[in-house]
Amino acid sequence: MAIRDVSLRRRHRGYGLLLSICLALVGCLMLPAVLRPLAALGYVALPLVLIRTLGHPSGSGRWVLLRTRVYRLLALATLASALVWYFTPLLQRVTGLPLLFLMGALVVWSCQRLMLQLAQERLVNKHVLMGALAGYLLLGLAAGLLFSAMQTVDPRSFAGVGLAKELLPQTPVWQIDFVALNYLAFVTLTTTGYGDIHPGTPQTQMLCALIAIGGTTYQVLVMGLLIGRFTAQDVGQVIEEDNQDHRR
Repeated sequence: MAIRDVSLRRRHRGYGLLLSICLALVGCLMLPAVLRPLAALGYVALPLVLIRTLGHPSGSGRWVLLRTRVYRLLALATLASALVWYFTPLLQRVTGLPLLFLMGALVVWSCQRLMLQLAQERLVNKHVLMGALAGYLLLGLAAGLLFSAMQTVDPRSFAGVGLAKELLPQTPVWQIDFVALNYLAFVTLTTTGYGDIHPGTPQTQMLCALIAIGGTTYQVLVMGLLIGRFTAQDVGQVIEEDNQDHRR
């Protein structure tokens, strides 16, 4: 029982930590243009937060431990590729390619691990809701990072947005304002489609389609999970009340 309580508290703390870093990143993107590069710090810290939140074994056995170690290694590799990308100049466009693949794999795996953790919850409370919201924000922020990396690899990736003309090829990536692409990421994730910014190459068109499908799938899975837990809670409460009436 004590081990289960420790695991439960660890999961709940992880939900709050993940939600906090995601909200902090969104807040950084809302700051004045001079301060928006602070979001780079949040993106660099995100893989570490994922290790802290989701990098624990969800069971026992050699295969479970191996998967957990590989997940942690993937998060560290993503962190290293993000640092390389942020601190290289625009002239070196290929540095964004490793980040595209590593971040994409990390986020998909993270959402899968988060869903498994949420499925272990017996009650729907504020911690579970925080975890569900954190997963959705994670999808949007990761999509924004992928869009940003695509734009540095190929400036034609998106129409309606571009890197500032005054930026020199020697400008490091972390100094670039990517708020418009993060906005596009959440617009795509929610399938809103305002039309002011849109993908300009086949690669980004397919990426936007995958992100829209991923956002819809996440909503369906989380809603199904939460509704199932709410139903179980209601049934359990009715059974408990009936038992109390019979005792009387």
